Amino acid sequence: MSLLAVTVLGHDRPGIVADTTAALAQLGGNLEDSTMTLLRGHFAMLLLVRTSAGTEDVEQALSGLTADGRLTVDVREVPDLEVGAAPPSGRPFVLSVHGADRPGIVSALTGVVAGARGNVTDLTTRLSGELYVLVAEVSVPVDADLEPLERAVRAAADELGVDVSWRPLETDDL
Repeated sequence: MSLLAVTVLGHDRPGIVADTTAALAQLGGNLEDSTMTLLRGHFAMLLLVRTSAGTEDVEQALSGLTADGRLTVDVREVPDLEVGAAPPSGRPFVLSVHGADRPGIVSALTGVVAGARGNVTDLTTRLSGELYVLVAEVSVPVDADLEPLERAVRAAADELGVDVSWRPLETDDL
């Protein structure tokens, strides 16, 4: 059994998720992880599928999705992490940002997190008129000093002219 990453991108329409997952189920594929979103009318989905079918078989099964040229599909094998090879666990936090839109918001704030050896585990941004909103889940190493990290996040936000919230993610929130 292989682990395949399947991406589907393009113009949204009803039925993309149903069509994609039905084709994968017909091949005996099991969805292990997935995420899907709409970005201003554009569909984006990433699936990790465990299957005995090869990449070519999966591409063929999904070829109907691309027939009208409005969607693209990419299928590739991804390595399984060995048991015990998962990234080290850390303390989960939520970083929320609101403010006037401008280039560099995501880069600056995720750069501060990365500088503290933190890892962005989920990220969503939205632009509504001139208001830019970023919500990121981050994992910070257990041994990281949180006080300087929080100060650095707030300093970066101040420099960008945006409001920031940094709070622990309660496990009940997951």
